[in-house]
Amino acid sequence: MSTDVSTETQLTLDLKVEKEAHFDDVTMGVLKDGTAYMNQNGLAKLCGVSKTSIIKMADSWETASDNTIAWKVKQSLKAQGVVLSKPFLVIEVDNRKHNAYPDSVCMAVLEHYAFEARTPNETALGNYRLMARQSLRQFVYTQVGYDPNKIVPDAWQQFHDRVTSGYQNIPAGYFSVFKEISDVVVDLIRNGANFGPEFVPDISVGIAWGKYWKNENLSAQFGERKKYDHSYPDYFAQALSNPQEANCYPESALPEYRRWMREVYLPEKLPRYLSNQVKRGTVPASLVEVAKLTYQSED
Repeated sequence: MSTDVSTETQLTLDLKVEKEAHFDDVTMGVLKDGTAYMNQNGLAKLCGVSKTSIIKMADSWETASDNTIAWKVKQSLKAQGVVLSKPFLVIEVDNRKHNAYPDSVCMAVLEHYAFEARTPNETALGNYRLMARQSLRQFVYTQVGYDPNKIVPDAWQQFHDRVTSGYQNIPAGYFSVFKEISDVVVDLIRNGANFGPEFVPDISVGIAWGKYWKNENLSAQFGERKKYDHSYPDYFAQALSNPQEANCYPESALPEYRRWMREVYLPEKLPRYLSNQVKRGTVPASLVEVAKLTYQSED
């Protein structure tokens, strides 16, 4: 029985994608755990071979015999303490699955084509020398704009910047839509929303609630709403007109707002808003279904 320690579990702990970029038909990216990867086209171009060669190597992985490419690559990985049942991870991006070859596999395949192939492969040799200088992982990080030292993900940082730009200007006795939907925004970010300059859900909620407020003549019941200065972080497009006048509402209307949010906006309007954001690329398609399941009305 083999005593080799498999690192497959380590590579598949978190298959969620942190960053991904596309260059022609080459896809590369970084998983949540920092693993850099390339798709089959990317690995093939890196090694100067056809995509078919990479597919054949992967298909023969489990049954690889001595001196085949798959066998040699597996031996190279084994020497590093890496034992895998297959050379790629199956990841899903925007409801599309594709094979992601981890950087450890990519380097082992590249090394084979650079030094062990029957015929010299200048492309593989040149790229191997390049990767030897900066590492394939660092190369992918640079290409996709991933900073491994960044502690706070962009979505959380941007939400924090919105909060601190803030709602401290709200008059006493009034509430703002942005402050009230913070818990919903947190749920959306945790499920993949890229909260930032292109994704400002409080505008959608504010418009819908404002229409409801006027149509139902709620000012007669709760008093008039007020205006307050609301500013956006400098890197938001809306910051060009800072400070902006935003509506705030009497706190006595909070129960009605929360009922409307729970019974009307979240189950009916939020999924439509998110569907439009999917088309703009600010949220993953799966978030629409998550929102429907999370906020659907209970009969």
